[in-house]
Amino acid sequence: MQYGLVHVAAGDLLRAEIASGSENGRRAREYMEQGQLVPDEIVVMMVKERLLQPDSKEKGWLLDGYPRSSSQAIALKELGFKPDLFILLEVPEEILVERVVGRRLDPITGKIYHLKYSRPETQEIVSRLTQRFDDTEEKVKLRLNTHHQNVEAVLSMYEDITIKVDGSVNKEDVFTQIDGALTQLLDKRQATSESLAA
Repeated sequence: MQYGLVHVAAGDLLRAEIASGSENGRRAREYMEQGQLVPDEIVVMMVKERLLQPDSKEKGWLLDGYPRSSSQAIALKELGFKPDLFILLEVPEEILVERVVGRRLDPITGKIYHLKYSRPETQEIVSRLTQRFDDTEEKVKLRLNTHHQNVEAVLSMYEDITIKVDGSVNKEDVFTQIDGALTQLLDKRQATSESLAA
């Protein structure tokens, strides 16, 4: 990652737990199948363990898809993890559904493609692509309902550090918006540490 931050995707942590065949993984899948939030006692501990790993502690982290509820945000705070910035990607529902439903996974490389926006390089790759179990239209709509029920409570906790990004534009323009916010944050942090050192 360009900023040296460790990318921690809550969904990937959960899918890895499911793939491991653990009891927590089995429980997580049941909730994900219904588009519901995975219980805090499962997801909070996964995130905590990942953020406490040496690379996250040393480089800092970009937490993706978490917290999704006020209880998760409170748990994050109680564990001593305080984000410097909260980025909310705003995307119309029909675009979100199209983006998620078109996603495909290469089970060999782990790379994510999209049938419309990020097509695989070869026919060989196309032939082995799979759709993740939680990327169907039905599951996306269930997840969106859950998201709408929880998003305001999460935003209220991060009001002073939230930036809203238009996620309906192409990925280069989305990146430009996020890059500007992160660069500003890092410049401010560097200026503060320089003034402390002076």
